[in-house]
Amino acid sequence: MKFRKIWKANRPKNIENINKQREKYPEIVNKVIEISDVVLEVLDSRFPEETRNRELEEKIKKLGKKIIFVLNKCDLIDKEKINLPKDMKPNVFISCKKRWGSKILRDLIKKEIVYRDKKFKRAQIGIIGYPNTGKSSLINFLTGKPSAKTSLEAGFTKGIQKIRLSSKILLLDTPGIIPIKEYSSDDPILIKHHTLVGARNYDKIKNPDFIVQDLLEKHSKEICDFYGIEETKSADEFLEIFGKKKNFLRKGGEVDIDRASRLVLRDWQEGNFVLKKKKNE
Repeated sequence: MKFRKIWKANRPKNIENINKQREKYPEIVNKVIEISDVVLEVLDSRFPEETRNRELEEKIKKLGKKIIFVLNKCDLIDKEKINLPKDMKPNVFISCKKRWGSKILRDLIKKEIVYRDKKFKRAQIGIIGYPNTGKSSLINFLTGKPSAKTSLEAGFTKGIQKIRLSSKILLLDTPGIIPIKEYSSDDPILIKHHTLVGARNYDKIKNPDFIVQDLLEKHSKEICDFYGIEETKSADEFLEIFGKKKNFLRKGGEVDIDRASRLVLRDWQEGNFVLKKKKNE
């Protein structure tokens, strides 16, 4: 990567309010876990391990609650080649976008409810996960209507949303949260990780080209094929070509690297690149 001086972003005037609001999220999620009969942890099929919240999983297990691992966005991967760890059971692959797996998940939810308590009057199903893994989209997918508000912006849901799935099942949506020990506003490694899994918005991070470099090192073929560019693993080379192709130019004809990088990250977070497992993996 070319050397560029990195400037710290100005501290927002309302940063205190933002932090106070963020502090409320774990309280909301903990409350939902406590009152739920079964908890769905929504993961990104492209990186299931990276989008697990083990802090919450431990809490759920200590309370004796059952977890169902819901792997969303399975249309973006070859699920036959995904090897999940033994502790990620029961699980189900779904795609809210393609509307795959609804019946399988519904049947699994009913099975786990009956397993826990045959005398329930109304079961409450808590839904947890990282920001932008598709929790609200999952609710709309299961109910078959726009019951929960959705957005591509990470952290869009601000409080508990209660949605009726049936006369005997209530879904509880929660804000997406990053594990406390992982949250950082200045650690470049953590910020890169959270951007790649969609937990931080592409338009709110610094130095997006550094993250594009990481993407190209792992998925250069899929990204270059998508944009019709000759394959390269160099972000400098790729962004120069891509920026010119998109006419993202500053005065004097210089490529706007920042704008080009953010478009790549937007397409990544929106799931426009279909990933294929390498043969030797």
